[in-house]
Amino acid sequence: MTRGRPIAFSPDEAASAAMQVFWARGYDSASTRDLLEAMRLSRSSLYQAFGNKEQLFLEALRRYRASLLGRLERRLAAAPSAMGFLEALFRETAGEAGDERAALGCLIFNSASELGQRGDAPSQHAQQSVAAITALFQHAVERAQAEGDVDPERDADALAGYLTMGMAGLRTLLKSGADGEQARQAVELLLDGLRRR
Repeated sequence: MTRGRPIAFSPDEAASAAMQVFWARGYDSASTRDLLEAMRLSRSSLYQAFGNKEQLFLEALRRYRASLLGRLERRLAAAPSAMGFLEALFRETAGEAGDERAALGCLIFNSASELGQRGDAPSQHAQQSVAAITALFQHAVERAQAEGDVDPERDADALAGYLTMGMAGLRTLLKSGADGEQARQAVELLLDGLRRR
């Protein structure tokens, strides 16, 4: 295939298919063969459109993060209260116990856990994605403080980290097969730690 030949497939569909592979298998365990089969591409088409496996992963993670944060930001903006947004988000996540989505976990938290602090581009992007979730939670906490539902004297940055750790832990519990009651109890304890006393 020459460099100037037009791409005769949908890059969006191909990237979405790759995202599903990384989500289900993880970065290291997703082979190039797995990716090519899911994307229905030849190796040359993969390299022409996305570069190598690492670049494909970065694109998949970018898409996942943009989709997730876009939905959460819109939902927070439309919510009558920030506390109500947080309560609904955590309770709905707990309500996923036992379904197929829960078994997959979250691509961002999965990747951050798998890749750790390697220092390469995939691990850095995973860490940046976790930081983006924490920033969203900090915005919600600051709004909840302004609305009087969270003590304004408490450190919003620390509370945002608390929520990120709570969501990461919840996703891990659900992925490992925790039942709905366990998840609900954990969420209520987490929310109790956030509310104004």
